[in-house]
Amino acid sequence: MKLLRPKLAKYKLKNSDELRKTPNGRMVRTAGIVTLRQQPDTANGTIFVSLEDEYGATQIIVWRSVKEAQREVLLGARLLAVKGRWQREEEVCNLIADRLADLSPMLGRLATESRDFR
Repeated sequence: MKLLRPKLAKYKLKNSDELRKTPNGRMVRTAGIVTLRQQPDTANGTIFVSLEDEYGATQIIVWRSVKEAQREVLLGARLLAVKGRWQREEEVCNLIADRLADLSPMLGRLATESRDFR
């Protein structure tokens, strides 16, 4: 991710360290390598995604409406950009996704793998 940061900065994509310093309720953009997609039976169609960058992990919440509208990007991206509302309550931080973009071509042939659970 560090090698991609200059390209990502052009799109005003914050890294996970910058996000941790962002106040609650702000609209933000970030990107990271997808390491986990999880859709628990009790989540009513919500998917939880973990993105990793050079500074750590960011937890993404994708409500059913966004999942249905952007299913292909959500399930296929290895490098995912997310625009949404930053949610922070003390040490618990999540990004509520509004829009998703697949930036996987930026990874070239770099192999990545996510753990996808249902």
